[in-house]
Amino acid sequence: MSEQQTICGIDLGSRSVKIALMRQRIEGEGLEILRLESLDTIRFYREYGRKQGGKLAVNFEALGLPVVDRLVSTGYGRNTLELAGGDAIPELKAHVLGAIYQTGLKDFTLVDLGGQDSKIIQIRNGKMIDFMTNDKCAASSGRYLENMASILDVSLEELGQYADTPVELSSTCAVFGESELIGKIVEGFPLAELAAGVNATIVKRILPLLRSFAGEVLVFTGGVAHNRSVGKLLEAGSGKRIIIPQEPQFNGAIGCCVEGLNHI
Repeated sequence: MSEQQTICGIDLGSRSVKIALMRQRIEGEGLEILRLESLDTIRFYREYGRKQGGKLAVNFEALGLPVVDRLVSTGYGRNTLELAGGDAIPELKAHVLGAIYQTGLKDFTLVDLGGQDSKIIQIRNGKMIDFMTNDKCAASSGRYLENMASILDVSLEELGQYADTPVELSSTCAVFGESELIGKIVEGFPLAELAAGVNATIVKRILPLLRSFAGEVLVFTGGVAHNRSVGKLLEAGSGKRIIIPQEPQFNGAIGCCVEGLNHI
C-alpha cells in the first residue's frame, strides 16, 4: 500500500457522527491519525448527506475531506443507512477492532457508554465471545449526563471532577432520576455531592451487568469515558483495572479504519 492511500471510518451514532481519517504509517505497522471530527447527527444528515438509491451519499468535499482509498462505516441501530461508495460493518465489530487497535490488548471486557446506548463486549484472543447491549434506556448514557449537568448548571467537564461522598440517587430511570436530583437540590445537598451522586448512579447501573463477564481488565470507551470520575468509580466498584484509550469517543470510527486497512 502506498503512503498516499488513506482510509476514512465513519461511526453514525445516535447523537453524533464520528469521522476518523487515517493513513498507514510510512515505517512500521499500524495507522496514523490524520483527522478526527465529531458532528451532531441531525446536522450531519441535513448538511452533508443525501439518500441515493437506498444508500447515504456523503458530500466529502463540503466536509473538507479528501478523496479516500477506502471508506468503511458503522452505525447505531438497524435503520442506519449504508454509505455509498463504501463498506459497512456491524457496530460491535467496529468497536472491538477499535479497542484492540488502541490498547494492543487481546483479552479484556469492553464497556462502551455512548450518547444514547451502552455496550459490554467480552473479547478473548482478539475475538468477541459474548456481548450485552442496551439502547432502550438512556440512564447509563451520555444523554443522561448531559441532562443532569444541565440541571446542576455545570459543564460535562466539571461534572466529571466529582467522585467523593456521592448523594444517594436510587431511581433507575433517567426521567425520574432528574426529578430525584431536583429533590436533592431542594434538600440543600452541596454541588460536589450532587455531581458525585450522578456519576455514581451511572456506575451502579453498569456494575450488575458486568457480573457475567470474566476478566481483570475493562477497556472503557464512548463519550462517557471522558468523565474521569465515572472511570474512577467503575474501577473501584468492579475491582478491575480500567484502561481508557487515547480516543475513547472515536473508537468505532477508528475500528472502521482498521477494517479498511485489513482489506486494502
